[in-house]
Amino acid sequence: MDLYVIIRRNGWASADDLERAAARSTEEGDKDGSGVRWIRSYVLAEDSGEVGTVCIYEAESPEAIRNHAAAADLPVDEIVRVADTVVVRPDPAPATA
Repeated sequence: MDLYVIIRRNGWASADDLERAAARSTEEGDKDGSGVRWIRSYVLAEDSGEVGTVCIYEAESPEAIRNHAAAADLPVDEIVRVADTVVVRPDPAPATA
């Protein structure tokens, strides 16, 4: 499997909508033969007030990602294969409310 970045701009009206989408994504991705493995996502605060995501997946192919997105009713704006990873610092701890 290769590593991919999936960009989903303005995908959800609210954080609650995104949470429901994440549950669907997990359910579909956990199925045998899905060809994808969700690694992590960064949630984007869009200028429109909606939320988007930049997601990191392992997948057999871009087609496997598109099939997964269709089955989970997720938008996909762009899929890019990762050539390499450079970690300067670990991700910061999530902000607390």
